[in-house]
Amino acid sequence: MSELAEWDSFYVIVGGAAGALIGLQFVVMTLIAEKPSPRIAEAGPVFSTPTIIHFSAILLVSALLRAPWASVTAAALACRTVGLCGFVYTLLLALRIRRQTAYQPDAEDWLCHILLPLLAYALLTLTPLPSLAHERETLFGIGAGALLLLFAGIHNAWDAVSYQVFVVRKPGDAPPSD
Repeated sequence: MSELAEWDSFYVIVGGAAGALIGLQFVVMTLIAEKPSPRIAEAGPVFSTPTIIHFSAILLVSALLRAPWASVTAAALACRTVGLCGFVYTLLLALRIRRQTAYQPDAEDWLCHILLPLLAYALLTLTPLPSLAHERETLFGIGAGALLLLFAGIHNAWDAVSYQVFVVRKPGDAPPSD
């Protein structure tokens, strides 16, 4: 159990960051909602919603690993469930990205919206398997998955806001009048 206790500060920081970023994403989306582009209804659920899902998964993993589990194995298996759900969600998301026509994703989009989250969720799913014999390594794998998901989410949130500001609302566009 002491192995899990050593990760408390890490998950307070990572979970707190994810929670704060969820709040900021809501604020930004509210501000952008003043002048949505005609096709934002198609692109928003594909590019913005997954970022909230990923931040929420990080928040959940952080909460799970701060709970008073009897063993690292129980906590790791709970994280494995989150990872498996996120992995399936990201595969479905890849299909949705291919089907939408509002925005043509480039290589960076595929990397940050699909490949990195798949890798993060794979870490959350697969590293708990040897948790009985390798508690320390399991916790590092889960931590790496959570951190990778956090950084991919930060990139994706910034990317969505930048797209809205610099492409949809080109610099020099007049703000909406009241």
